[in-house]
Amino acid sequence: MLHQQTDLVNFSELARARAELGAAYLRILSYFKEDGIKSIHEIEEAMRTRNATALVRPAHTLKGESAQFSAHRLCALAETIEMTARRCVETHEAPDELIETVVALRPCFSETVALLDRDANPLAARRPGGFGRRVAAQPSFGRAS
Repeated sequence: MLHQQTDLVNFSELARARAELGAAYLRILSYFKEDGIKSIHEIEEAMRTRNATALVRPAHTLKGESAQFSAHRLCALAETIEMTARRCVETHEAPDELIETVVALRPCFSETVALLDRDANPLAARRPGGFGRRVAAQPSFGRAS
């Protein structure tokens, strides 16, 4: 799949967006997560019923919100779904060619949200070990093994 070659998140672009959003960043990120789950559910349901028309709006929404967070891979998947669904509506075809793309959408969303959450909360990405714990076995000098 071509989308696998696309960066999951462009962190330099995300840093600019985060600076522009300021204090609202975390609130808007939570909206993105809620709306994303809803959009993916709607896309999956539309795919189950082979309803190209019902794919367009949630894919368009997910595309725009993903772009806001520089989530390029998710944005590209959503854009593929939206554009293909629009073509299917115009040509009166079922959106069967989108099955692989729709299946890839949820895992991509989950991976993207995990990255965004880690970026938003540096404490969540602590290194193993740390205060009060031994990180690695210390070499024993002068001891017989």
